[in-house]
Amino acid sequence: MTDLRFQTLTTEWAPACRRLELSIFEHANPDELIAEDDFRAYARVFPEGFFLCLDGDQLVGQAGGIFLDFDFDHPQHTIVEITGENQCGNHDPDGDWYYGTDIAVSPDYRRQGIGRKFYELRKDLAIRHNKRGIIAGGHMPDFVNHKADMSAADYVDRVASGELYDATLTFQLENGFAIRGVLENYIEDEATDGWSALIVWDNPEHST
Repeated sequence: MTDLRFQTLTTEWAPACRRLELSIFEHANPDELIAEDDFRAYARVFPEGFFLCLDGDQLVGQAGGIFLDFDFDHPQHTIVEITGENQCGNHDPDGDWYYGTDIAVSPDYRRQGIGRKFYELRKDLAIRHNKRGIIAGGHMPDFVNHKADMSAADYVDRVASGELYDATLTFQLENGFAIRGVLENYIEDEATDGWSALIVWDNPEHST
């Protein structure tokens, strides 16, 4: 971790970001993932909200998001609906929440604290801008091993209770997030059948 450095997104990293995106979400529809032009748009629209982890000149992790308002009375949405054009077009500087749109870490660099650092950076951003917290559609990669036996809702409940372990959801729970339900058809992904968990971190320092 000591040799790694973190910075915000700039346009020249767009091709590397796209390659990392495709390598991590290999079961997803590539057309629904963030494209090179989308990364360039992020770098123009809200670079402060998109973090990169570099090992020398190699990109090994990324975590992005935008500010927006969210209706918890009508929480169902897809990643394309919530993010808008270029997957960042719905960014609203005055929005109440930071919505995490993307997080990916190279398999060779996992368990080195990169994901935890990304969450620290996101939380710090939400606190500095006095946002209510962080929302995301949480990927649930291990659901593929249980989807024949239980629903997505049952699965996330069992992960939340500690009965089941999920490589992503369990990590998010350990980082202070709570599961608020499931999102149907969130992203086209054959492994999860499109399901994701709606996860929320409430900013304890938020003031109205």
